[in-house]
Amino acid sequence: MEYKDYYQTLGVERTASADDIKKAYRKLVRQYHPDVSKHKDATEKTKEINEAYEVLGDAEKRAAYDALGQAPRQGQGFQPPPDWGREYGQYDFGGGEGGSAEDIFADLFAHMGRGRRGGAGMGGGGFQMRGEDIHAAISIDLRDAYQGATRTIGLRAGQQEKTLSVNIPKGVTPGQQLRLAGQGHPGIGGGGPGDLYLEIQFNPDARYRVDGSSVYQNVPVAPWEAALGAGISVPTPSGAVEVTVPPGSQSGRKLRLKGRGIPSSQPGDLYLILDVVLPPATSQRARELYETMARDLAFNPRERIGA
Repeated sequence: MEYKDYYQTLGVERTASADDIKKAYRKLVRQYHPDVSKHKDATEKTKEINEAYEVLGDAEKRAAYDALGQAPRQGQGFQPPPDWGREYGQYDFGGGEGGSAEDIFADLFAHMGRGRRGGAGMGGGGFQMRGEDIHAAISIDLRDAYQGATRTIGLRAGQQEKTLSVNIPKGVTPGQQLRLAGQGHPGIGGGGPGDLYLEIQFNPDARYRVDGSSVYQNVPVAPWEAALGAGISVPTPSGAVEVTVPPGSQSGRKLRLKGRGIPSSQPGDLYLILDVVLPPATSQRARELYETMARDLAFNPRERIGA
């Protein structure tokens, strides 16, 4: 009689893990289930997939199935182990008048203390499966994380295209996921839908760098502001703030504004990084001022490195 290669039915290797077998089964049953598939042999194909998973999805049944032979090929007869007849009854494996595959596995699984029917996911009311989750990314501006926002997205769930209005709560951070219950792929046979998970990503912005809930912002200052100290107004994601530049500041100095980072459950800090910007010597007056500074200040910026 013909050997049914259940591994081939599910499209997995004989060495596949239980998790790989489960994933292959879920993918195939979703593809061919009559409720969603337009395949002309969808019903028969689904039966074959369920039959294969009923055996390979159960550790004991899989072990017994593997014991039938060393990877027999499709169309070949069964190669029973030496004690098959003694333990499981006498069957003709040469294509004559013997038990069918149904009979063999019925007796085999009965011998193991389990009936063949009622495999995983079947139940008394027919096959059911919860819809798969959808994972996607949504990009927002840093300001949205401070204030909150609403975004409209389009996605495909099962055979349907739909548009969703997504509320972005303030305080979200990069990599955080928003869960929209029931907005994933539809279930099969009355099973509930999956969920939609949106991973937060921030749009690139040269003004800011985000690290968790803390924000780093470069702030240009004039040489005299850095040297003499000054009060300056700085636009930030949460609005303009007044800060004091300490006298003698250099480029790279950080001014910490505690709690001014992203307002998450544990608000981060805002770090203002000073960047001293020189005015260009594009006018005669500017050149004269630079020449005066060079003559009167006798300043050597490389003195610290021994030059």
